Amino acid sequence: MKKLIFLVSIIIFILPLKLLTHGIKAPNTAGSLVKKANTLLNSLSPKQKKIIQFDFKNNERYDWHYIPTFRVGLPIKDMSIKQSILAMSFLKAGLSNKGYHKASNIMKLEAILHEIEMKKWLDLNRDPKLYYFSFFGKPSVNGTWGWRVEGHHISLNITIVDGDLFSITPRFLGTNPAKVKEGKLKGLYLLKQEEVLARELINSFSKSQKKKTIFQKEPFIDIVTVAEKKVSPLEPVGIPIANLKTSQKKLFINLLKEYISTFPPEIANQHMKAISSTNWEKSYFGWAGSILDNNPHYYRIQTPTFLIEYDNVQDGSNHIHTIWRDFDGDFGRDLLKEHYHLKHKNKQ
Repeated sequence: MKKLIFLVSIIIFILPLKLLTHGIKAPNTAGSLVKKANTLLNSLSPKQKKIIQFDFKNNERYDWHYIPTFRVGLPIKDMSIKQSILAMSFLKAGLSNKGYHKASNIMKLEAILHEIEMKKWLDLNRDPKLYYFSFFGKPSVNGTWGWRVEGHHISLNITIVDGDLFSITPRFLGTNPAKVKEGKLKGLYLLKQEEVLARELINSFSKSQKKKTIFQKEPFIDIVTVAEKKVSPLEPVGIPIANLKTSQKKLFINLLKEYISTFPPEIANQHMKAISSTNWEKSYFGWAGSILDNNPHYYRIQTPTFLIEYDNVQDGSNHIHTIWRDFDGDFGRDLLKEHYHLKHKNKQ
């Protein structure tokens, strides 16, 4: 009996490590995405297909952005009403209800931002329809392919290997304004929990814990890793998660869940299981700037495998950026490495 319990405990410990190494398996989500992707693609003209489709190995797959800039892919603006509905239905299939609510409303914020800027005699071409859809490779049940939905303050980069293995980073969501203070969307606060949960965590700290956590008085004006194609671990800053009290660790896990809950439960639940095996001795929560409401601030979560950055500094601390990066798994690099290794091995 003791041996059985020991073996079960080993399996439970190893399983999350395997998930981190071999990706998240989500056949239901993958199947839905393939169906909706091909429905969208079949609705497009030959010219539109040339704009939206890329070879999987095209380096464009790694050229992501979150600022207003030139982009490739097919924007909603150049789709018919029917096509735009199909595109948004595809996006909804790749996110949770919460994630879709955030992404679709971030698009709507462009109209609010346009009104704000026009009052200042600025015209920076803000447009809720300037969000671009791109496919890399052919969406298929057993294939390897990827997709990206991107525009100002959104960059979702998904890679699917062998039909159902998912890589879901880089994942960027931002809001400007973070809190809508006037107009039709007054009161909308899309990334509220990313701020509230982090502030709840740091406010639970003792003076000595805060001293360790706040690593500099001035926050960074933006996320440190910006839109780099590949990231390496940053300098460890802040307090080790292992040093938190049990109640504080629960707050920390709730913060992680908020980021992961962007994606369908089939994916998010497995990520949370994988995270349970993280080496918390080498994982840190760091804060820069003020811990008071409505003041510039930045925080960072860094573990041996992934990085989360958040900043709310610009436009009177009413402009949020959030990013989630995987040191080895962005764009499915680790999954693809294993995929090609096994493919080569099977040919021998």
